[in-house]
Amino acid sequence: MEFSGIKEKTLVLIKPDAIQRGLVGEILSRFEKKGLKLVGMKMMSLDDAILREHYAHIADKPFFPGVSNFMQSSPVVAMCLEGLEVVNAVRLITGITKSRDAEAGSIRGDFAMSVACNVIHASDSLESAQAEVSRFFAKDELFDYMKSEYEFVYVQDEREA
Repeated sequence: MEFSGIKEKTLVLIKPDAIQRGLVGEILSRFEKKGLKLVGMKMMSLDDAILREHYAHIADKPFFPGVSNFMQSSPVVAMCLEGLEVVNAVRLITGITKSRDAEAGSIRGDFAMSVACNVIHASDSLESAQAEVSRFFAKDELFDYMKSEYEFVYVQDEREA
């Protein structure tokens, strides 16, 4: 039983504030309960090079050193999730960046109050997701396996799209 249509991947980073607050299991659980497939996961420390690349869109802003210091204050957990329209699904579960305005029930709405200390990063588009997954994971760190519960998460035409 091969589900060829479900190959979209996205990156999630569980940030230092979530690590320090013991929220890793709770955050992972939200994605698993949704029915998303975990295809890669690792704990890692971030260095200046990866942060400059990952945050290239704000690397020249005056607040970037604070972001960089925060992201290096503790390890992060990097996860690669797979599923049908997974980028959008993860963004909905994550909630908006300004956490105190995030919808109750979202990860940020339930666990954060800050723009910077917002417990999680999620890719914002399919293009970003492809670049970010490649930035944080080598090909041999991602796993392609049959997730048997997909039969109960997606109907047949979604699995074969």
